Amino acid sequence: MISFDTDRPIILGSTSRYRRELLQRLGIPFEIVAPEVDESARPNETTQTLATRLALAKAQAVAHRHPRAVVIGSDQVADLHGEALGKPGNHARAVDQLQRMRGQTVIFQTAVAVVCHELNFERVQLAPVVVKFRNYSDAEIESYLLRETPYDCAGSAKSEGLGIAMLDSIESDDPSALVGLPLIRTCGMLRAAGVRLL
Repeated sequence: MISFDTDRPIILGSTSRYRRELLQRLGIPFEIVAPEVDESARPNETTQTLATRLALAKAQAVAHRHPRAVVIGSDQVADLHGEALGKPGNHARAVDQLQRMRGQTVIFQTAVAVVCHELNFERVQLAPVVVKFRNYSDAEIESYLLRETPYDCAGSAKSEGLGIAMLDSIESDDPSALVGLPLIRTCGMLRAAGVRLL
């Protein structure tokens, strides 16, 4: 059993503002370090494997530079019938993604990893979220993108904002997973690494 160490730093290995805001909910001090990991998919890699591999790679990359720290890494891939949809990056790609997801069920594969080299601690878990999209119109797509500009969100779906109006339903056992960091799983792994949350 790993003992609690209140002096051990906690690092979020991500520059995502969404993950930063989610981790802040826990009220624990943490630093942010960019993981600098190649996020390219490998040939024939499933979306589950891609998300899990990248979450762990991000945590490992930062933990290698900060061996005393407890490092959190996370990644999300939108899975449309087995095809990985990443961040659109611009308006045209966001329109294409949303048109293809219209009336479809998309699984957002969100993975989180916690690593501490000094403790020889390494865990990673997947928190899939099943999202059913409405059969919305092209005009609704344009209105949504104009108002929300979710070009940094996997699958162009920003559920914590106006994107919720594009959806029929969300199924998940870890409610914050769709936003980018499954906090229930994160808390469990942090406790296992000796981080006191309460």
